[in-house]
Amino acid sequence: MESHQRGRARLNKYALACALLASTNSVLLGYDIGVMSGAALFIKENFKISSVQEEVLVGSLNVFSLIGSLASGKTSDWIGRRYTIVLAAATFFIGALLMGLAPSYPFLVAGRVVSGVGVGYSLMIAPVYTAEVSPAVTRGFLTSLPEVFINVGILLGYIVNYGLSGLSPSINWRLMLGLAAVPAVAIACGVMAMPESPRWLIMKGRTGEAKRVLQRTSESEEEAEARLEEITKAAASSHENPSSGSWHGQGVWKELLRPSRPLRRILVAAIGINFFMQASGNDAVVYYTPEVFKAAGINNRRGLVGVTVIMGIAKTSFVLISALFLDHYGRRPLLLLGSMGMSVSLAGLGLGSKFLEHRTHKPTWAIALCVLTVCADVSFFSIGLGPVTWVYSSEIFPTRLRAQGAALAVSVNRLVSGVVAMTFLSISKKISFGGTFFVLAGIMAVGTIYFYFLLPETRGKSLEEIGELFQDKERPCDAPKS
Repeated sequence: MESHQRGRARLNKYALACALLASTNSVLLGYDIGVMSGAALFIKENFKISSVQEEVLVGSLNVFSLIGSLASGKTSDWIGRRYTIVLAAATFFIGALLMGLAPSYPFLVAGRVVSGVGVGYSLMIAPVYTAEVSPAVTRGFLTSLPEVFINVGILLGYIVNYGLSGLSPSINWRLMLGLAAVPAVAIACGVMAMPESPRWLIMKGRTGEAKRVLQRTSESEEEAEARLEEITKAAASSHENPSSGSWHGQGVWKELLRPSRPLRRILVAAIGINFFMQASGNDAVVYYTPEVFKAAGINNRRGLVGVTVIMGIAKTSFVLISALFLDHYGRRPLLLLGSMGMSVSLAGLGLGSKFLEHRTHKPTWAIALCVLTVCADVSFFSIGLGPVTWVYSSEIFPTRLRAQGAALAVSVNRLVSGVVAMTFLSISKKISFGGTFFVLAGIMAVGTIYFYFLLPETRGKSLEEIGELFQDKERPCDAPKS
């Protein structure tokens, strides 16, 4: 059992290298999110688009990432986890070129749509691959690396925005969006140096290759043998014969749509955490921060972009802190702390925004409160929901259902994200930014209660042991205590 390693949580260098390479796609995803917040200001000016068109441009990435996330589960079961990561990088490359060279608004949206498909693939596959390669004792840290890289990408996007905002509005946004094509090529090449997921190899009947990967990602031969035995046993007890090599993920959707009671509990946990991650409005806050601060009274365009850089630094710092402590404190404490903190921060942002709404003279303290609470909101997101959602979604499904189960959960994530991003400005015009932030604060209060009652702790358990946490309570095989 992997849990016997719990006492000495050494970080395996090969597993770390695999996780870092798998997570590099997330830099492109984060960059796309961060850079659009600044680029949208100049695109609006250059193409003379309306607020609704801006919402469609920003939100189309999230809506079409739904296609990528739905397809990613079946694709990765068919061609493997590694080649699915390469496919995600290729779509990012095409999308970045289309956006950077777009002669008109429809071409720009088309590039955003292609990038969206890549986002869907990337969001599902990086945490699933990392979870399947990682030893149990460091899985929380390694599986949260994609979220760390997303935040690094967002920060890079903000910095590029700030650096290029002085150029002509007809060229600066093209450079902002097109630059993502360069690292996409390097990432696709780098990923080819990674091994395939040992759990996927076992499900394909390639036990010898799986053993070699496990030997390199374990601290000892004994640990590798124990992990191999546990994974093989779990695969053998699934409905498909893993040694046949003919398994391509068939029959999984039928099982997910007509689940047993334990699987229903897993789906409630995975879909619930993904729903609240986006219903928290974090993506919209990141996308529309310049709009929110403009309403708060910060009118200088370079100042607007500069404040987003501060927010990006806060996000990146806190997600790194969370990643380092996930395996020490566990998933639940950080998730609950982050959710409660977001609820309080959003309520504070609502108060600050409401106070500033009808005043011609904007007091400095109220502007400072808005800046501070936005930074607090994204920081608490980076402590809890940001990293924990990806870790949790990728580790609670059984091996045979993991890719397509995680794909279903991420699809809900993308759908809610798209709806929030495409309605945030319209709703805010109806009920004001302050009113919108109060609604989001209420949603996060409900989310905290949901997490408290429905998400068990998974720290230090092997992927095979985690399934026991969701079994019926009367079963004799209760999960071992961590």
